[in-house]
This record gives sequence, structure tokens and C-alpha cells, in this order.
Amino acid sequence: MSGARRRRARGTLTAIAALLLASAVVRVGDGVGQAMARSTPRTPVEEFAGPGARCEQPADIQALLDALKDREARLLSRESALEDRMLALDIADEQITLRLSALQEAEESLRHTLAIAETAAEDDLDRLTRVYETMKPKQAAALFEQMDARFAAGFLARMRPDAAAAIMAGLSPEAAHMFSVVLAGRNAESE
Repeated sequence: MSGARRRRARGTLTAIAALLLASAVVRVGDGVGQAMARSTPRTPVEEFAGPGARCEQPADIQALLDALKDREARLLSRESALEDRMLALDIADEQITLRLSALQEAEESLRHTLAIAETAAEDDLDRLTRVYETMKPKQAAALFEQMDARFAAGFLARMRPDAAAAIMAGLSPEAAHMFSVVLAGRNAESE
């Protein structure tokens, strides 16, 4: 290595050593400052009155302080009451949500049950209509003569036209007329 390079390297090393030394001095000085701050002596007032002693306040300032303390107590009481109300509202809200959920589930269950009942009733009517359609027309006509006109007309309206015609042909003229009037009235209402 040449002489110039050696001198530069020594200069750099010297600069680094100086920075490290300065850092150490700063750290030691900082600790001394904190130690000195902690060990400051009491002020003469503290030594005379003693620690925690209270100074006498003028009457108007004392009245203001008392009024502020009373107001703070009232505000804390109101805040506590508001927190209690908010808690009660939260509990009520949870209960309402639970009940609403239960009502929705019950409504869905009821819809399902009604759908099953309607389907079952419709299936029963279809089955009974097929029974009347497959009976001998004279036997079916005798049964229809005994039925309420609206009830019998409902079955006739559901039947195949050829089966309904055969049953109507076996009815008495009065019953056939009554069933025809009911069927015509139903058709007029649906239009």
C-alpha cells in the first residue's frame, strides 16, 4: 500500500474513533442530567407547608370550584344513567332481533304447512273427481242429487266434459238446471 493510502486510512480510523468517543460522552452526560433532575431539593413553600398541604383559596374561587365539582358529579351521574339506558336499549334490540327471527322462522314454517295443506286438499279433490268420473253415470247422478248445488257444480266443473255430460244427463231436470245456473254464475264471476 502506498503512503498516501495509509494516511487516508489512518485519518478515517481517527475520525471514526472520535465519533465513538463523542457518542460515549453524550450518553454519560445525558445520564448525569437525569440524575441531577431527580435529586432537586424541595422549594421553600413545600418545606414549610409539608408535602400534600393545601393552600387556602379565596371564597369566590372556592365557590367556583365547589360549583364545578357539583356539576361534574351531576354530569357523571347523567353519563352513568345514559350508559344504563344504552345497555338496556342494546338488550332490547337483541331481544327484538331474536323475536323477529323467530317470527320469520314461524312464518316460513306456516307457509310451508299451508302449501302442503293446499296441495293435499287439491290432491284430494282431484282424486275424488276421478272417482266420480269413473263411476257409472246413473250412480254418480244419484249422489249429485243429494249434494249442495255449489258443491256438486264444483266437481262437475273439474271433470272431463264427456263424464260431466253423462252425469248431467242422469240428473233430474231441476237439479241439472240448478247446477247449470251455478256453473254459469261461476264462469261469469271469473270473467
